[in-house]
Amino acid sequence: MPVPPAGEGYDVVVVANRLPVDRDGSHPDGSPRWRRSPGGLVTALEPVMQSQDGAWVGWSGAPSTAEEEVSEPFDEGGMRLVPVGLSGDEITGFYEGFSNGTLWPLYHDVIVAPEYHRTWWEDYVRVNERFAAAAADVAAQGAVVWVQDYQLQLVPAMLRAARPDLSIGFFNHIPFPPYEIFAQLPWRRQVLEGLLGADLVGFQRPADAQNFLRACRRSLKLVPRHQGVEVTAADGSQRRVRASAFPISIDTAAMEALARSEPVRARAAEIREHLGNPDTVILGVDRLDYTKGIGHRIKAFAELLDDGLLAADDTVLLQVATPSRERVEQYRLLREDIELQVGRVNGAHGRIGHSVVQYLHHSYGREEMAAMFQAADVMLVTSLRDGMNLVAKEYIASRHDERGALVLSEFTGAADELGQAIHVNPHDIDGLKAAVVQAVVMSPREQRRRMRSMRRRVGEHDVQRWAHDFLTTLRPDLAGQVPGGADEARGDDAEDEHAGQARGEDHR
Repeated sequence: MPVPPAGEGYDVVVVANRLPVDRDGSHPDGSPRWRRSPGGLVTALEPVMQSQDGAWVGWSGAPSTAEEEVSEPFDEGGMRLVPVGLSGDEITGFYEGFSNGTLWPLYHDVIVAPEYHRTWWEDYVRVNERFAAAAADVAAQGAVVWVQDYQLQLVPAMLRAARPDLSIGFFNHIPFPPYEIFAQLPWRRQVLEGLLGADLVGFQRPADAQNFLRACRRSLKLVPRHQGVEVTAADGSQRRVRASAFPISIDTAAMEALARSEPVRARAAEIREHLGNPDTVILGVDRLDYTKGIGHRIKAFAELLDDGLLAADDTVLLQVATPSRERVEQYRLLREDIELQVGRVNGAHGRIGHSVVQYLHHSYGREEMAAMFQAADVMLVTSLRDGMNLVAKEYIASRHDERGALVLSEFTGAADELGQAIHVNPHDIDGLKAAVVQAVVMSPREQRRRMRSMRRRVGEHDVQRWAHDFLTTLRPDLAGQVPGGADEARGDDAEDEHAGQARGEDHR
């Protein structure tokens, strides 16, 4: 593919499975109307894209038959958006199939069994080719291209082959499994070779980066040195690929400002009143996914009520389970199981006018979530495996009152950063029960001590800093151009723990 002439194309290109906007009806002339997606990735990258003349390549979320009218690039929110079309069959094979039926369970420690279908793999290759071609088309000469997440692991090598002039980064938002698990994948070599098309491969935790480098050694016979490997380019030259941890975060300032707003504070009081003003509100907020350990926490909660360690009249578990991948059979079965558990607990311990588990299978806006965080005495995060878990960080950012307690699975990336949370192994039901009791009876003084430490961490390492650290590691010449650096946001003497992680130092 030819390189665009100087001055043409976009200097920073993000390639992600989804565009940073959602379809929101149509204008009177029939043209589509869009609204900004609420995700953290958009929050992190929007200022970078606006300041660096950026383009975003992604799927609109609709089958191609419904998006033919918006197949041309368009401008929205100060960014150039480049739609990639997917047919209904490709959504089934690429997205629901290989991405979420093969890679997702495999990368989450085979909590459920992955499925391996050659037709899914063929769809995955074909769609990755389409994303790579779209990125190559819009990237300026010598541009930075940042590819996001497990759905697009083949894009870096495809892009490298088409446009060797580019600086290419890849970030994996979910865990990267140990080699003994990754080795099950029939296309493991192709996936690794796809990722090695990048100059920098980023992960949530140092252990994920190490797992990736071990897989390169075992499958491709490449010898890792200094957090990277040397690969041979098409012309026979050697090229170095680095692999490091860059833990993602949230827009801390925005979340705290929202939580401090009068409407949110009033809504938090209203939520507690609707729950019957119990002594203790325990909160769980998750996508309805088998990786989140929702069933484990309901089991532990039920046993605490059975044992009399929590009083049914004075305690409520408020569980938000956002609908997810409802066309996938495993998720339908999970929903039925969770709802059955909730019914059993309420049947055994509820009374007229009071359910001990308030189960909400809905999506909620940021204001309502901030109010729930304010209303909760205990935040319960029991993921069986999670790349990061940003809900834990959102809870911390919302607690400007320095109250509340966080029970956090040690199998989340957030556990590496939030050392003052109560860490727990969610598979250990007795240990989980003890952690919940510890959180419930924690003194206000102890809550403040722990919360201050965690709030400092989340405040100093926000999502803008995550984007800054990755991009300036990929391309040091961007240091003065990308918003969100530690010096810019927090003073010249700010301690930069993450810089050590970016260099491959594991401080644990």
